[in-house]
Amino acid sequence: SRVIGLVILFPIVFYSFYTTEDIEKTYVVVLDAGHGGKDPGNLGTGRLKKTEKDVALDVVLQVGKMIEQNHPDVKVIYTRSGDTYPSLKERVLIANKVKADVFISVHCNANAKPAAFGSESFVMGLHNSEESLATAMKENASIFLEDNKGQDYDGFDPNNPDTYIALSLRENVFLEQSANLAKNVQDLFRAKLGRKDRGVKQAGYYVISFTNMPSILIELGFLTNPQEEDYLQSTSGKAQLSKSIYHAFAAYKNSTQVDISGGVVET
Repeated sequence: SRVIGLVILFPIVFYSFYTTEDIEKTYVVVLDAGHGGKDPGNLGTGRLKKTEKDVALDVVLQVGKMIEQNHPDVKVIYTRSGDTYPSLKERVLIANKVKADVFISVHCNANAKPAAFGSESFVMGLHNSEESLATAMKENASIFLEDNKGQDYDGFDPNNPDTYIALSLRENVFLEQSANLAKNVQDLFRAKLGRKDRGVKQAGYYVISFTNMPSILIELGFLTNPQEEDYLQSTSGKAQLSKSIYHAFAAYKNSTQVDISGGVVET
């Protein structure tokens, strides 16, 4: 008799297992929670224990988590991830050293008038109103809390209006990209959250004036307004704001590409 050999072929399937760490991170975003440590930022109405530094950190950490979960090609770097106090200069140096593609700084506003409310975003430039100047001076004044009392800033004086005129003369090749990102933030705050849109403005914030990449500073709202303070301090409010900032970043990133020289160009 003849034995016929029967060969059964099974398809060979190769599975590829990888984690987000295996994907090359080609894009860097630096997230900066304003103030921190010995600098509480603005105290709001005084009704609540937590201050600007706490709200800013909560929002920044949520934004960073969403970016990491949804964009494995993005490396997220925090200027602070806890209640620490990096100087303004250190925050800038962190962003410039890693050659970040985007820098986003988060703050909460304050005003002597409790009725003031709404969100606004800033890019580098000369203030076009006394209110913008006052806001920038207030945020920059944190350098006086540093150990050297601001002596390490090469003559940068937050209390001298002439300082801001000098800042406006600095060339900023990233102004258009910064403005686009800031507009994304404001549009989403207004359209998705119903926030009052105080607009995209220019002002001489130190942290967005000396960074070498598209940079914005977001004022989430006014802690000095009781209603806004309740919203900004709430779990749901911070979650909503974080989600909008994340989507604003994602839309900005998707609208740009990194060319071979490392610069950002519109697509």
